Amino acid sequence: MKFGSIRPILWATLAAALIIGGYLGGIQLSGNFHEVVPGELYRSNQPTSAQIADYAKRFGIRSIVNLRGVDNGAAWYRDEVATAAALGLKHVDFRMSASHEMTLDQSLNLVLLLRDVPKPALIHCRSGADRTGLASVIYLQQIAKADEETAEKQLSIRFGHIGIPYLSPSYAMDENWEMLEKVFGLAG
Repeated sequence: MKFGSIRPILWATLAAALIIGGYLGGIQLSGNFHEVVPGELYRSNQPTSAQIADYAKRFGIRSIVNLRGVDNGAAWYRDEVATAAALGLKHVDFRMSASHEMTLDQSLNLVLLLRDVPKPALIHCRSGADRTGLASVIYLQQIAKADEETAEKQLSIRFGHIGIPYLSPSYAMDENWEMLEKVFGLAG
């Protein structure tokens, strides 16, 4: 195959990469904020203090569930906890890794946490794509009782999640959901 015949493929690949990269960058810059269930659950990337105040005012947020876990030494964590306290919001830490599956016990604890936290709640991780995506799927399917297909859309490229087996470390979130589907009796 001559280089001339490969050139259109290279240009198309480059164009696709630029479009996808631009989209992914854009959702991160915008906060990757989305409604999961209006009036109940919202998702985002790591919010700033100003974003927390805005979300609380516009959407009546009463709780923040931080899926990154406790990090007392980080400025983002100190700011988030202080802002939540100043606004009278409940702040809950739940440590997840985007690149490792949770155990069944951890997964079930997350279901209980999401069920019981005061609503409306905001859940977030660093990018709002992987851990937040899995938590959104779990919430929709187990608490809001959405159908499986609707719930699984929360763990998609629309929100920045790229789950490719063997290539993407965040595929662990997809594997975690597959395990939970079996536990919840959803897998056929």
